[in-house]
Amino acid sequence: MVLITDFIRISLKERLLDMNKTVIVTGASKGIGKACAVLFGKNGYNVIVNYSSSAEKASEVCGIINGSGGHAEAFKADVSVRSEVDAMTAFAEKKFGGTDILVNNAGIAEQILFSDITVEKWDRLFAVDVKGVYNCTQSVLPHMIHNKCGKIINISSMWGITGASCEVHYSAAKAAVIGFTKALAKEVGLSGITVNAVAPGVIATEMNGHLDAETMAALKEETPLERIGTPEDVAEAVLFLASEKADFITGQVISVNGGFVI
Repeated sequence: MVLITDFIRISLKERLLDMNKTVIVTGASKGIGKACAVLFGKNGYNVIVNYSSSAEKASEVCGIINGSGGHAEAFKADVSVRSEVDAMTAFAEKKFGGTDILVNNAGIAEQILFSDITVEKWDRLFAVDVKGVYNCTQSVLPHMIHNKCGKIINISSMWGITGASCEVHYSAAKAAVIGFTKALAKEVGLSGITVNAVAPGVIATEMNGHLDAETMAALKEETPLERIGTPEDVAEAVLFLASEKADFITGQVISVNGGFVI
């Protein structure tokens, strides 16, 4: 006969195991990244709150986590610059003993006609959204390979699956992230490392702040679940993929879009 105390004991054991794990969340000062960082912190993980410019917002995120009994440190690094990424990885190693989970969330987006995309705009978006994933992943992999375990979760987009008009460079970059995810999952599986992606739909973040009320209402109407997603919706999927419950899931793309794309 299984008692309630047995479930409590198991839950506490899982939480204690998580408390020894460290996660780097890139672009964690706002939006989806912030929601991920806070949720990881509430679940006992050590959290590196990466940011590139919003020091005050990153500090606020750390305050939320540390204020609730968690452990968080902010670290400034442009994910497109390898030396800064390596410095962040070294900081995680020194502070918490290494990185067990990486959430590649940092990204930029822009709505613009393809004919108006300059070489500079194209290169900058790919530098953050694709090269950033490469930089961060390659930087943390040696520790994960050495430990024969690790979780890498890449934030893509539903536009990386379907493509979006006036967002050709963004769609192409997020499609690249999906290809990266599937290929790397095959390569590092023997080392006990899982690599998955989450493809959010329309989420209420600053990235979609340029959309007017009429557009948001139309998007809501097109969504079978009849609401706009929240950063917390995405964070829950990320936390699941980082947990032991997802140990046999790799190379997959989890769509969090309310049925907008099926």
